[in-house]
Amino acid sequence: MRNAVEPFHAIAISQLAHRLKQEGRSISHMEFGQPSTGAPSTAIAVAHQILDSDAMGYWESPALKARIARHYAERHGVTVAPERILLTCGASPALVLALATAFQPDDQVATARPGYVAYRNTLRALHMQPVEIDCGKEVRFQMSRGALAALDPAPKGLILASPANPTGTIIRSDELAGLADLCRARGIRILSDEIYHGLSYGMAADTMLRHAEDAIILNSFSKYFSMAGWRLGWMVAPADLVEEARKRMGNLFLTPPSLSQHAALAAFDAPEELEGHVETYRRNRALLLGALPELGLGEIAPPDGAFYIYASVAHLTDDSIGFCKRMLTDTGIATAPGVDFDPVRGHRFVRFSFAVATPLVEEAIERLRAWLPNQARVAG
Repeated sequence: MRNAVEPFHAIAISQLAHRLKQEGRSISHMEFGQPSTGAPSTAIAVAHQILDSDAMGYWESPALKARIARHYAERHGVTVAPERILLTCGASPALVLALATAFQPDDQVATARPGYVAYRNTLRALHMQPVEIDCGKEVRFQMSRGALAALDPAPKGLILASPANPTGTIIRSDELAGLADLCRARGIRILSDEIYHGLSYGMAADTMLRHAEDAIILNSFSKYFSMAGWRLGWMVAPADLVEEARKRMGNLFLTPPSLSQHAALAAFDAPEELEGHVETYRRNRALLLGALPELGLGEIAPPDGAFYIYASVAHLTDDSIGFCKRMLTDTGIATAPGVDFDPVRGHRFVRFSFAVATPLVEEAIERLRAWLPNQARVAG
């Protein structure tokens, strides 16, 4: 029997946005967490050189794995053997690889709700059981130790994301340590999605590797490194799963693109450019946090990191998909419906991505300023 996999509704919103753009409409693409900036100049320069000199093929770069390991040492003070790092075709295949390696069909894996749509649907596609825990504003939309401790029986796994999608909330280091202790005591394997590391606006995001050596870590060059289209990510596998993960990687995905691996190694040499992107997101975040409450969207999850504003529109609708379509058609602003991230409460939430250029954020605010005050509540 097949498990039901729901669509990613933001994709349909994006398709509509592109159709409207082809018709000549001015569109602000705030529906995806996709940086509007391109790859760092160092990465692009190396890519040009490789295209001219290397036929390329199936390959996993030892130099890139060593550089990622060095990154953990420099940023977090954690020692990671390069042999534990598997390069993947983005974080999405890394998620499939991690789940297929660590768990079995029918295993229960806990996630926070709201949470990234692919956690729920990838678990279902792999015939596993997502156990979604309602995490409201009282726990900053993140998994709490109390909620995890209350699960009986204990799940086989726990997916954490800090900073999180769609909320941007960060789990404090002491809370990560507490969750790690509880998982250790209850035999729960941790999968930590750290794809938004490097994108924070106050407290820094800690890696779960500092608290649980047997955690599985996912990351990518798509967000902080602005290389979404290059489709390159990585997984840090615990020692007991490295060989099993490599077997699955070879059979399911072979290797990630060679060109992307060369470029990613060079991307580490562009810290000023990358931090400049973070400053752009910081400005965009401040603009939205200043404007949206004035427009009636004041119930917002704390966007500690990533590049999202997750805002309640409960006073306007209980149909976030219809609301997003109406907003797009009326204003040209594409957003993601909250139901993607929370099938229970998300009908009353919308996610704005501020990974776009600042002028587009400013333009979107002006469009909302003219549109939102005229919206009467529409029931689903």
